[in-house]
Amino acid sequence: MKQILQYLFNHQTLTKAEAKSILTEISQGKFNDNEVTAFITVFLMRSITLEELEGFREALLQLAKPVDLGTKDLVDIVGTGGDGKNTFNISTLASFIVAGAGQKVAKQGNYGASTISGSSNVLEELGYKFKENEDELKADLEKGNICFLHAPLFHPALKSVGPLRKNLGLKTFFNILGPLVNPVRPDFTMIGVANLEIARVYQYLLQKENQEFMLVHALDGYDEISLTGDSKIFDKNGETIYSAQDLGFKNIEPESISGGKTKEEAAKIFLSILEGKGTEEQNSVVLANAALALENTRKYGNYFDCLALAKDSLENGKALNSLRSLVDG
Repeated sequence: MKQILQYLFNHQTLTKAEAKSILTEISQGKFNDNEVTAFITVFLMRSITLEELEGFREALLQLAKPVDLGTKDLVDIVGTGGDGKNTFNISTLASFIVAGAGQKVAKQGNYGASTISGSSNVLEELGYKFKENEDELKADLEKGNICFLHAPLFHPALKSVGPLRKNLGLKTFFNILGPLVNPVRPDFTMIGVANLEIARVYQYLLQKENQEFMLVHALDGYDEISLTGDSKIFDKNGETIYSAQDLGFKNIEPESISGGKTKEEAAKIFLSILEGKGTEEQNSVVLANAALALENTRKYGNYFDCLALAKDSLENGKALNSLRSLVDG
């Protein structure tokens, strides 16, 4: 590792093969904590390259516990995290709304590394027990159109670096990798990105695979559609800027989508929104994200058709039923 670190400290970058090999060795515990922390720190000081991202991703997918849910007609809605905005769990809430609208969701998530409450934190707080058995995940999918994959159970590399990431408390390249390594490999992915540089790297990578994808970025720095300003949306056909009004809503203030100060508070906000007690601003944000995820499948009509489906899911308790079926299952 010393030679690798010296090479990187001299402003060199890794090839795809080198990146794949190093991450594989990290997951096998070949380096000590200090060496791994130093390696991770390199990518806090500069952006990850396309080749490095491809290599790291290939390693994680190859090492991942395989999961076959019997279909790839699945959606994942996920953010890179690390935007420092402390919003409530918008993409996870949008996932339940999409499930309530009738679209099957395979949501991968993790504990918050640089936030108070990641998707795994909030679901655990609400009583969900993580599952890694394929049959149990399939059963969840059948009951409520959604299953949840706690990333460390499926990615040994993520499990081994979890404590280091927690101690750093900063966004690392694992945040950037997370949305790209769902072991289910769903057909449709909507990824929230915290900056445009990473959005472009994602776009190049996903375009090479000719995959259906949507990347969303709020121009004021959120890794989701925040409605606090304009948003840029990328797909395989290009990129477009949308205002809140273009998406059928009005602009909102950042404070109105705060995620609270504790995991308990985050879970309370989460549940209140699904129970129909959310504020107009909270509802607007989750509905916009859910509608875009539905539109990305090309199965439910245009954006406003999808927005109507999302509203029906939230307002008529369908999204809440999906949560209950998952937690009580």
